[in-house]
Amino acid sequence: MTIYTSNFGATVELDQEVYTWTDRVYTTVVAPDHNFDPNLVDTIGDNSENTVTVSTRGNSIDYILSETGVDTGIFTGYVILTGDPTLKSPGGVDGDGTEPTGITGNGASSCPQSAPCGPTDGFLEAEDSDGVSVSFEFTRDQTVTGSALIRWNIGEVKWLQPSYPANGQGVLQIVDPDMNLNPKAVDKFDTSVWSDSDSGGIKLTMTETGQDTGIFQGTVYFTTNFQSSGNRLHVAEGDTVTGEYKDRTLPAPYTPADQLRLTATTFIGTIVPPLERAPATNPRIVDSFGNAITGAVKVGQQIQVTADLANGQDRDQPFAYLVQIQDANGVTVSLSWITGTLTAGQSLNPAQSWTPTAAGTYNAQIFVWQSIDNPNALSPPLSTTINVQ
Repeated sequence: MTIYTSNFGATVELDQEVYTWTDRVYTTVVAPDHNFDPNLVDTIGDNSENTVTVSTRGNSIDYILSETGVDTGIFTGYVILTGDPTLKSPGGVDGDGTEPTGITGNGASSCPQSAPCGPTDGFLEAEDSDGVSVSFEFTRDQTVTGSALIRWNIGEVKWLQPSYPANGQGVLQIVDPDMNLNPKAVDKFDTSVWSDSDSGGIKLTMTETGQDTGIFQGTVYFTTNFQSSGNRLHVAEGDTVTGEYKDRTLPAPYTPADQLRLTATTFIGTIVPPLERAPATNPRIVDSFGNAITGAVKVGQQIQVTADLANGQDRDQPFAYLVQIQDANGVTVSLSWITGTLTAGQSLNPAQSWTPTAAGTYNAQIFVWQSIDNPNALSPPLSTTINVQ
């Protein structure tokens, strides 16, 4: 008879180096000597000779890990951290006055049946600044341990796009693993969003993108015609929209009583393309009575440079109408302008007068800007030729 013995030992590995207070802690134990039956799925932690203990600094539970398959010698399982139900930050971590209670309903360390439990049904209470350890006694008086830190995180908030169209929709995203309060469910919390046109804003529900992601998103529907309500936010063209997140789960040196206000902004673009807000058409030369001049203009004759201007928007549009006249050498001989406001749907024929003092061929250029101080074009530039005799 030949008998083989070994003393391979064992190793314990956790899937992360740092956890948050409501994470799943996945454990892998490699222990070939505990693959007692190559034809069955073995377990460890189910008797006093191969104890598995999962613990934080103030709590612990005995646990069972299961072999990943027949004859592997690799044992796995996970414990869910529940958070500390006695930790009271102002307003609760999500601002509604409550704290996480964990899957078990009370946040305490427990198993659904008499101890030991496992490999996936254990809950372990953890604090915001803590540690978690998994120890395995693979032979009498010989134990291996794996450990990791438990820390809160500083969240991040952003809009998925730098700008959105008016009467469109935008997505606000908040990333904070600490708010994944239940890793077996999709978590939700409310945050604030407002615009320049509605500083009161709305309460936006942020919904986790999956059961255990720690990434939350909320969709805001922008409107220029209706008041804010639900997840609909009143805006106007050019508004800045701000999303806010008050992070109440902050790592050291912050305390549970602290909170950090994080914001992200996005820009509301125009409903009408910029060069279509007050388009100018049909540039022409007319006399002082508005009659079209088709032939040459005489030196000393006063003329008007005009065009058709229209506001196709449903709101008023300030404008500046500029006329620049250059001679054949490109030298500007006249620059003048008028300003005004086109009401919604209004059409206008602004005109600027000019009296030539010398014969020649001139080029009249027409520009329509938002204002003299804000030269954003409301229309493509126009030009027309003036012959002076």
